[in-house]
Amino acid sequence: MPFVLDTFLPYRLSVASENVSRRFARRYGRAAGLSIPEWRVIAHLGAETAASVRDITKMVNLDKSVVSRAASRLEQRGLIRKSAHESDMRLVSIELTPEGQALMQKLERIAEEFQAELRAELGPEGEALGRALTRLSSSSDTD
Repeated sequence: MPFVLDTFLPYRLSVASENVSRRFARRYGRAAGLSIPEWRVIAHLGAETAASVRDITKMVNLDKSVVSRAASRLEQRGLIRKSAHESDMRLVSIELTPEGQALMQKLERIAEEFQAELRAELGPEGEALGRALTRLSSSSDTD
């Protein structure tokens, strides 16, 4: 039986993920002028009071250098501030500024609208897909 890439589940998940990510990026890009890494940093900080670049790197699935550059751009725009980490002086703590918090509120509305559209697009299969994605996301890498 020949290998058919278009039916290979990991490939299909990757393509679907990139497609959805780009669709959403166009929305918040128009509204706030953010890149994908910048959105992920702001979204993570919107859920946390403060975090280090190392913490954000683990959560948003991006390289440390990408997160650091995104954080620097966000700091230049006045959306985040950096300070010494409370418990580890080698780390930099990052948090949203009041301007960043206001932007996050706007982005939350955009995200909720986009998610509602995706759920409508998926129809009844959406709940099953959500459960499957939760299982895949929480399964550990044993290889």
